[in-house]
Amino acid sequence: MTHSASLPDDLLVNAVDEVTIRQDLVLVALGKRPADKLLRVGRLLDVHTRTWLEDQEIAIRGRRVAWTGPAGKFPGTAFLREDRSNLAAVPGFGEVHKHIESSHITPEYEAALVLPRGNTWTCEASHEFSNVDGPHNLEFWLTARRHGSPMKIFPLPGSAVPPTAYEWGGGYFGHDEQADFLEQSLLVAGLDEVMDWPAVWNPDNPSHKRLWGMIQATFEKRGVVEGHGAGLRDLDSINAFAAAGLASDHEGWTAEEVWDKLRHGIFIEIRPHSMPEIIEGLLQRGLTDWSQIAFATDDRSASDTLRMGATDHNVRLAIQSGLTPETAIQCVTINPARHMRLTPWVGSIAPGRFADIVLLDDVEKLSIAEVWADGNAASRGTEYLGPLPSITWPDWASRTVNIKRRIEPTDFAIAADPGRETMGAALLRPFHWHDDFITMELSVQNGEVQRDPARNVTKFSIVDRFSGEAKISRMFWLGCGPKTPDTAVGCTVAHDKHNLWVVGSSDEAMAMVANRVAEIGGGWVLVSGGKVLAEVRYEIGGLMTQRPAEELDADMQQLYATAEAIDWLYEPTFSPRWYPGFPERLQFATLTCAPWRWVLVAPCEAAPQGFVNVATGQTHPVVW
Repeated sequence: MTHSASLPDDLLVNAVDEVTIRQDLVLVALGKRPADKLLRVGRLLDVHTRTWLEDQEIAIRGRRVAWTGPAGKFPGTAFLREDRSNLAAVPGFGEVHKHIESSHITPEYEAALVLPRGNTWTCEASHEFSNVDGPHNLEFWLTARRHGSPMKIFPLPGSAVPPTAYEWGGGYFGHDEQADFLEQSLLVAGLDEVMDWPAVWNPDNPSHKRLWGMIQATFEKRGVVEGHGAGLRDLDSINAFAAAGLASDHEGWTAEEVWDKLRHGIFIEIRPHSMPEIIEGLLQRGLTDWSQIAFATDDRSASDTLRMGATDHNVRLAIQSGLTPETAIQCVTINPARHMRLTPWVGSIAPGRFADIVLLDDVEKLSIAEVWADGNAASRGTEYLGPLPSITWPDWASRTVNIKRRIEPTDFAIAADPGRETMGAALLRPFHWHDDFITMELSVQNGEVQRDPARNVTKFSIVDRFSGEAKISRMFWLGCGPKTPDTAVGCTVAHDKHNLWVVGSSDEAMAMVANRVAEIGGGWVLVSGGKVLAEVRYEIGGLMTQRPAEELDADMQQLYATAEAIDWLYEPTFSPRWYPGFPERLQFATLTCAPWRWVLVAPCEAAPQGFVNVATGQTHPVVW
């Protein structure tokens, strides 16, 4: 079936066409105009009441549902009838909070990956691409849909653009930018996670005015202000977080924390890594109304999605953790749609909504037989059947690593004071959430402060990829990176500013990594012994590749296999998800939001060496 020729094209929702479409749906529902398709299902889950309706039909007109009810009761006619009376129908799954960039494939290929796994709509937390190219951010997220992709993307402008007042680069969002973003499309749901909590509560913080300007603009347009309450567990902070108008939190780690936030009016978005403990704890506390809860994938690579699943994995894990299938499905359909104020278009199988339907052959196991999107079959099993638009991404998306000079090993040298045999050094380690940085005495050779692999000390660097000048900050880090001599690894995925980070056992290897990353336009590069051993290109935004998930996964598996021959430093840190071996999660160790304090950023006027406490603005030399 093609989209009804008499209707406006509703790939991108706008109010004028919406009225025309709904006037047409009214007549179809009354039997005065024919439906395009009548889909019969054995059972249909009404997520509004959490009840199953037996032997139902769904009348589809264009991309929308026009009528639902008992089989044989539709008052009109249909051009085509489809019988799936052996299957149970539930609404298309929605992501309440996800960074599609973290799948590392472009949106059209993301759709092909996640639609067969039930995911038909996503609230895109867009501060990743925003930090690469803020002015083109909305255009980027609407492009795949404009070209016919059946997955709905509801972009939320990033509050963390830049993440802190000590970072700079490809984007800046304040009141005016946020207001403009919200005015351009009804698909924009609100403001992405407000991460810089010190800037929210502290009027003296240099980001205070910018963040509150974005919050004001969101209120003015009646959007949703999403929160990020990492580390906020005491009662006073929870009250302050809610009072600020931050409507949600996806950073809950324990049932006690989540319970306290629920009781203060905060919508909870549970991520899989903490889901079993949280669900068990909430059930033990007697929670029966789960309407204030959704499941959030947040970040998941294409490789992990191929292995685990997408939103369907989150639902299965919730069922395994004690929820009924019906409640778990509500947490990825009507609950997030209500929270994001998107119920006119998604969240249920009901008139006016897009005809996005997940057909299950086993409800208890959440076994997906088919997925329909925009009123058409989009997948059978894990096979994607929908359109895969051919998109030629412009230079603003495909040429974002702006490094215009050759980077030399001397760029990574850390000079010692004249005549010194040792120097004091500031150290960080991945996920270092402490008030103070680590200090250590390091040796000096040939006038430069040296690494100390015997004590797990290596050199870590941030390379600016936005200005063309490749400004470089460098310092020593503990328990990460290669121990193997003359080896380095780097990547342009560096949450959330997404400069290039490089860690290595020699300055020569670090320079080779940086230059090769610039040549391929972004991604991963692993160097050892003067040779590039493995690379994975992220040529779109330095964050994604325009390839199928399977092709990207093959490259990642090659990178992992090559990395197994490298001896990697390791030291436990606060995060339970910091593992030995290839340090993939260094992509997230460059975060600068709460509860981080001391961080390394690209050099700026406020922090010339890039070493700064983002909670206080205090700076410190990296060696002394």
